[in-house]
Amino acid sequence: MSQQKQRNWFARHKVLTGVGAVVAVIAIGGAVGSGGGSDDKSSTSATTQDAAKKADTPKKAEAKKPKGIGGDGSYQVGSDIKPGTYASSGNKDGCYWERAKDASGSTDAIIANDNVTGTSYVTVAAGDKIFKTSGCKDWQLVDPKATGTPKTTLKGAGGMFKVGVDIAPGTYKSTGNTDDKCYWERAKDASHGMDSIVANDNVTGTAIVTIDAGDAYFKSNGCQDWVKTG
Repeated sequence: MSQQKQRNWFARHKVLTGVGAVVAVIAIGGAVGSGGGSDDKSSTSATTQDAAKKADTPKKAEAKKPKGIGGDGSYQVGSDIKPGTYASSGNKDGCYWERAKDASGSTDAIIANDNVTGTSYVTVAAGDKIFKTSGCKDWQLVDPKATGTPKTTLKGAGGMFKVGVDIAPGTYKSTGNTDDKCYWERAKDASHGMDSIVANDNVTGTAIVTIDAGDAYFKSNGCQDWVKTG
């Protein structure tokens, strides 16, 4: 893990950089009558046909949960996983992920990577070849249309928060930070490239940052908790 962390050029000190259609099984009870007249036969035939139609009509498939992948392993983009934005939550120290342009394992192959505490979002692009994850909780494919109840307080070591879903836009304050360990970042997407960073800082003492409604994500590592002040 230490080797992976050394290669992590996006860590904390970058300043200003069934169903298968469920078929209804219907037991058809034959009408047994003492007379056995034509009306009974006609009724039984109609019932049989109606039951057959119902049996051939699949019920609507239940809504499927977004597909996920395990928190350990390497996955080929396009065959093992499809491109998209993935989220992993509840991580402790030790979660590492990496987007790579090939499977050589060299540092030159790394497109982006990160060490994660808390929640991470990462967008795996169609042009990526490998997505590698180690020591992380399972990753879930994020529905781009998903909504939530944005909070106005957040954990200072919570990782990444999606603006408008996890956190409300506004001005936030974090106090009591020590030794330049608090790192925050406003980002326009989850690709984790340098071009994704709108603004960032390493903080000692009090941190104040305004998260814009146009921001896509807010990242916080090693900070004291944040409280919305405006």
